[in-house]
Amino acid sequence: MPAPSGSRPTHARHIVLALTVAAYMITYMDRTVFSTAAPEMRKELGISLAQMGAIFSIFRWSYALFQVPGGWLGDWIGPRRALTLIVSWWSLFTSLTAAGWNAASLLAIRFIFGAGEAGAFPIATRSLSRWILPAERGFAQGVTHAGSRIGGAIAGPVTVFLLVRYGWRTPIVAFGGIGLLWSAAWYFYYRDTPDEHSGVNAAELEKIHAASGGPRKAVGTPVPWGRILASPVVWQISAMYACYQCSLAWYTDWFPTYLQEARGFTVREMGQFTSVSWIAAAIGNLAGGWLTDLALRLTGNVKLSRRVVGMLGFLIGAAGMLFSTLTHDPKTCVYFNWIAFAGFEVTVSVSWAIPLDIAGDYAGSAAAVMNSCGNIGGALLSLLVPYMVKASGWNMPLLVTAGLSIVGALIYAKVDASKRVAFA
Repeated sequence: MPAPSGSRPTHARHIVLALTVAAYMITYMDRTVFSTAAPEMRKELGISLAQMGAIFSIFRWSYALFQVPGGWLGDWIGPRRALTLIVSWWSLFTSLTAAGWNAASLLAIRFIFGAGEAGAFPIATRSLSRWILPAERGFAQGVTHAGSRIGGAIAGPVTVFLLVRYGWRTPIVAFGGIGLLWSAAWYFYYRDTPDEHSGVNAAELEKIHAASGGPRKAVGTPVPWGRILASPVVWQISAMYACYQCSLAWYTDWFPTYLQEARGFTVREMGQFTSVSWIAAAIGNLAGGWLTDLALRLTGNVKLSRRVVGMLGFLIGAAGMLFSTLTHDPKTCVYFNWIAFAGFEVTVSVSWAIPLDIAGDYAGSAAAVMNSCGNIGGALLSLLVPYMVKASGWNMPLLVTAGLSIVGALIYAKVDASKRVAFA
């Protein structure tokens, strides 16, 4: 039970948020280290562009396949144990990627890595559902996803630095170790409900309960999948997120290779430009979370506050992608890609706030459905990029992604985040 400490609330929920941000950072560090090392990996191991496309894609297929089991695990045993388990799992297989010796071995390792990382975002969403106030949800999703993009920004230049000096295996092993340290810190500090945490005083607990309708059971409640899957909003955000994940697959998987092979940048330049693209993405995440929370405070209309900001982000992303294909100057192309990535990321904090809006205690499971469908879209895009490049050149993936972004904006125009899933 929390100890009373006067009328001023403690801030344990903000420490929980900070730990969640760190987890998101680690997910993208571990993804970015692989894509940044991919060109050198291909040279040393004799992997073709199409084979690398399959390796990138297999992670996303595995990630999509295990989203729902991952989200269910968090809802069943609670985020404290679930995140400790899966972060340790994927961190181990991040490091084991360095043991890959050919395309087949990397396919197997990346599949198992994806299975471990699949539960990260749904379980993290579930971990915040009991702690973060409704008026803070957009910001919380913005800062967590911004943290993941900062992780990508950090991983790019660090990977290049270590890669140039020690080879591509060294940064992969190093980044895998970071997750193991995080797992220990999370298990030590986090609790599945604020009521269980000794660092939460009566004032903070009262604030959380007042916003969330009182204390609730920590874990073990059966997930009402029938109700979740019957929600039109769940399927709308799932289709929208598939459009978004195509853009993310471009930046996480192929952008470093594109910069080298299509635009002629060196390894060091590629690392620098990739890093800045992740910073642009982080700014987009923060902007999206701030804008949707501001709109909600001003209008009191959750449907409008989620819908308008989501549409805006997709349209900015589509415009940036289109302009990047029209310029022949390599650096101008990079600048437009930065704008596009920032635009796409404006949609993310909004998208992940919606499962909290509509599903409450089962936000992790609803988010898992959304993220699973989204990653199927990303897996297809990542797999098809080599074939699009072979058929029509490097501009084709950008044009396809821009078109899908416009589709995503049109879907967002139909999303009503005020329509809660009917659990009773």
